[in-house]
Amino acid sequence: MTDKPQEGHTQQNLPGPYDVVLVGGRVVDPEREIDEILNVGITGERVAAISREPLEGTTVIDAEGLVVAPGFVDLHSHGQQLPAAWMQAFDGVTTALELESGLLPIAEFYDNVVAEGGRPINYGVSVSWVYARIAEKEDREPEANLVWFQEAFSLDGWQNSVADDDEIQRIIARVERGLLEGGLGIGINGGYAPGYGRKEYHALAKLAAKHEVPTFTHVRYLSVQEPDSGFEALGELISLAATTGAHMHICHLNANAGRDAKACVELVREAQESGVPVTVEAYPYGACSSTVSAEVFQGDWLARWGVEDASAMEVNGEPMTQEKIDELQKNAPGTVVNMHFLHPDDKPEDAELLDLTVLYPGAAIASDAMPWVNKDGTLVEGDVWPLPTEAFAHPRSAGCFSRFLSRWARGGPEGEPKVSLIEAIRKTSLIPAQILEKSVPHMRGKGRLQVGADADIVVFDLATVQDNATFTEPAQHSTGFRHVLVNGIPIIRDGKELLEQRPGKPIRRDLVTTLPGMPGAGAAGGLESS
Repeated sequence: MTDKPQEGHTQQNLPGPYDVVLVGGRVVDPEREIDEILNVGITGERVAAISREPLEGTTVIDAEGLVVAPGFVDLHSHGQQLPAAWMQAFDGVTTALELESGLLPIAEFYDNVVAEGGRPINYGVSVSWVYARIAEKEDREPEANLVWFQEAFSLDGWQNSVADDDEIQRIIARVERGLLEGGLGIGINGGYAPGYGRKEYHALAKLAAKHEVPTFTHVRYLSVQEPDSGFEALGELISLAATTGAHMHICHLNANAGRDAKACVELVREAQESGVPVTVEAYPYGACSSTVSAEVFQGDWLARWGVEDASAMEVNGEPMTQEKIDELQKNAPGTVVNMHFLHPDDKPEDAELLDLTVLYPGAAIASDAMPWVNKDGTLVEGDVWPLPTEAFAHPRSAGCFSRFLSRWARGGPEGEPKVSLIEAIRKTSLIPAQILEKSVPHMRGKGRLQVGADADIVVFDLATVQDNATFTEPAQHSTGFRHVLVNGIPIIRDGKELLEQRPGKPIRRDLVTTLPGMPGAGAAGGLESS
């Protein structure tokens, strides 16, 4: 055993023996660009040693022939329920964050997870602007769950209405309260309420700059047609980032850009090269998922998406007709649907468009994982595992990261890899951690495999890692992840889940426990760190 740090590591190895030792794996640290056969020692929640020499430990895991990498950080995971967390654990995710849509109230969300007995993986949320907007426009106090949001689609006062000055002030106050309660940024789900005013968006950007947190935006328009195109919406976001200085993160660039990916990617590249603080993510599919009554499926939605007919939309794997869509929008507006805007498996030109966003330099891979629903549309939640075979969601909810590794890093059916292993791990772990770490210091320990880093670690077989979820049979977890550790605790061992283990921790900013001058506030108080 050696106490000397390996090249690129900034801390000395701590003395053993260790709680857990990973032996003889292909260790990949994307920050130091290390890709080498090494041994890893873990003490408590941290990596304690990385060495070419043998290490002694209480629990020894044979990693020979396997990749040992930092656990994947998913910035865009709507499935915050326990069964959804297990599905993502089998996809290598050790931290799953709901940042695009967010939730409200923030404290209620974190309290609820604790009351439910915790999670196997780390979890956290941003502050939902759209929840705050619904609350003010519909006079409904928000609840920190997705059912509340689904029910809001039966209301028509929040998606296409401009808020007056007083309403904007109250919306901003609700969002700011969420930030003070530890929300990870501001979730701006603009595509679900595209009729909101420009001044309201400007106020949100200014609030983000004030608190030095990112916004996570589903842009206002998803369309290849001008005006009101995705290109225009990205331009709006970029202009606000430039004028306010707010860090503005673009969610699912592939879906925002759609068939107009070339122009949209070039616009984002120009902004970044000019120093505008914008970051991006993408998922490795050519289909999106949403509720059937979302604004993006209203009116002449086929032309806006650039698709041929209504069969591009599916419910439970069944292609739709416009008549069926009209019926669902009237009678079941919260129904979850999948919509294919690209066909990368069938059309080389579509595969090239998807590559523009998935392989965009500096872009994180983020799943946009949907919550799992039963056949009757109700959420699969509570202590449920395995998932019911008929449970439905977009397949990215189970296989996003495995799909990226198998098709882009291993090569998949087309042959040669499109990205190196180090770069693949960078996009799935380090880049998402870096997007958050300035405003959420806890994330500085994520996305790295170094002495002192959090012991969130995945051990997988690159030759066999595979997404198994399909659009018709999505409730199939990925395979190839032999071991998954969260905060030093194995939650998957030899490919089997350890259901009794729930070591996931809340990812949360420092919070203010009492908020003078806001509804429900008590006396002035101090800061509490979580």
